[in-house]
Amino acid sequence: MTRALAVLALCMVWAGAAGAAVCGRMQFEGANYTVCAARPAQDDLRLFLDDANGQPYGSFSAVRTALEAEGKHLVFAMNGGMYRPDLSPVGYYVEDGVERTPLLTGASKGNFGMLPNGVFCIGSDTAQVIETRLFARTRPACRYATQSGPMLVIGGKLHPRLIAGSPSRLVRNGVGTTAAGDRAVFVIADKPVNLYDFARAFRDALGLSDALYLDGRVSRLYAPAIGRDDIGLPMGPIVGLVE
Repeated sequence: MTRALAVLALCMVWAGAAGAAVCGRMQFEGANYTVCAARPAQDDLRLFLDDANGQPYGSFSAVRTALEAEGKHLVFAMNGGMYRPDLSPVGYYVEDGVERTPLLTGASKGNFGMLPNGVFCIGSDTAQVIETRLFARTRPACRYATQSGPMLVIGGKLHPRLIAGSPSRLVRNGVGTTAAGDRAVFVIADKPVNLYDFARAFRDALGLSDALYLDGRVSRLYAPAIGRDDIGLPMGPIVGLVE
């Protein structure tokens, strides 16, 4: 699929029925992806970690059940960042404006610490992927935030340590944002891809200026409108769209 057709597919996702955010499928350079988009100025995009009893939700079904008890609907959801064995976030995490875990700025082993990493910040009417050191200097106000890594796209450029043709291939998921912060686009590979190709899907297929890797191996999506309800081991942070 050419970039023009990939962007057309995303425009269809963005348009939705009556302007609602929806999910759809995209092909780019022989790889298939599922794409979900939200507009933070209009859509109720949130992060979920613990339930009313202080226990981790751990699954899409638990989040969905809690929302249904409030008369609300989970439109789509995705694992929302790396986490420890107890399901607590590895890095910075904010929920309802409350910081739950601090920002980590140093390098470390694994994908999370492959600097530069970044923060996905949902503000009052924008959503942005921000490189961690820039985030530390500017400290934007976030209603919800999750830190992960590595960055995939930084100001329109690929992360410098991503390797074309890398044999490390996983089902991966991430989030990208426009320069204006008016769109948040969530992408999950339908089959294993490497980080370089995954990053290019955000930049070259979808035209997004910044993108952040959320995870691999545990990557899952809930999107009932297109028949997706992935199951697996318990998750830590979950990002989802509520209506």
